[in-house]
Amino acid sequence: MRDILDTVSARYDGLVTFSALRAAGLPLRAVRDLASRGELVRVRRGIYCLGALWREGGVDGRYRLLVRATAAAAEHPLVLSHHSAASMHGLPIIGGWPPAVHTIATDATGGSTARLTTSHRGVPEPDTVVIGGLTVTSLARTLVDVAASSTLLVGVTMIDHVLREENQRVALARKRGMTPAPALAQDALFAELAAVRPRVGAGQAEKSITFSSGLSANPGETLSRVRIFELGFEVPELQVRFQVDGQSFWVDFFWRGIRKIGEFDGNLKYSRGAVLGDRDPGDVVTREKWREDLLRPHVTSFSRWGWDVAYSPQRFLTFLTENGMPRAESGRRAQVRFAGAV
Repeated sequence: MRDILDTVSARYDGLVTFSALRAAGLPLRAVRDLASRGELVRVRRGIYCLGALWREGGVDGRYRLLVRATAAAAEHPLVLSHHSAASMHGLPIIGGWPPAVHTIATDATGGSTARLTTSHRGVPEPDTVVIGGLTVTSLARTLVDVAASSTLLVGVTMIDHVLREENQRVALARKRGMTPAPALAQDALFAELAAVRPRVGAGQAEKSITFSSGLSANPGETLSRVRIFELGFEVPELQVRFQVDGQSFWVDFFWRGIRKIGEFDGNLKYSRGAVLGDRDPGDVVTREKWREDLLRPHVTSFSRWGWDVAYSPQRFLTFLTENGMPRAESGRRAQVRFAGAV
């Protein structure tokens, strides 16, 4: 029975349809037994995935499985959009994915929502790309659609990520002597927004694009910056360089007016894996302490925070207040300042 399950699932990259299992010779009772033991997990009606794939995928992987299962179950090819396209593009989200799969249909007006599927109708036809065999809206269109239909935090998190990745792609290609395609930048997103002209959320999308910056090194820094803005504090400069004893040190946030450094510490920063590689976490902590000791004489104060503080508006408000972060001037529009040097 396990051989049949492995063979069928391999054909669909981990997804398994009920009809395929029956056609392979598994009786209904055997399918139910596999599900009860956790070897199969029901993604949507008639479609399962391997239990190990579901457990290892986390929230991002599970939502992509729902997207793929919905596309597999559709009577006609789908154009995935909004958060569903963002998931297929590999974009990060803070706060969780929606419960439904989003698609675009340009042949009718209005929109419709069925169980597990939201169809956006009567919208401009999007440019599309194919990812993993599925048709999804282009990266620019995806960012605009998400920004127009989401909170500032969700929209800016995705745009920051793309701007940073695009800048890194271009820089790496040039370093290798190549001529890369231009980086996707804010101007292109504003142009896409003007072309799409969403009936709802155009102002929200414009706000997200304006506030975005490729200088945020990770979603945690984006979360911090959005919270700082929404809580009424002065938005700091990002990725500022300090020259100390002939060495360059970059800091996440810098309030130049009061000469204060702020640093976001994600849990991964001191864990082995993709972030640290083979470096010892204890050595990294020691180096961070050494770096902080070098920087402190050049500023008035140095504050650190992590996910648990930044994610909670009330906790972050208390933290920012107690640590003396400056309030934004009344009526002053927040600006994202580019990397500078001290």
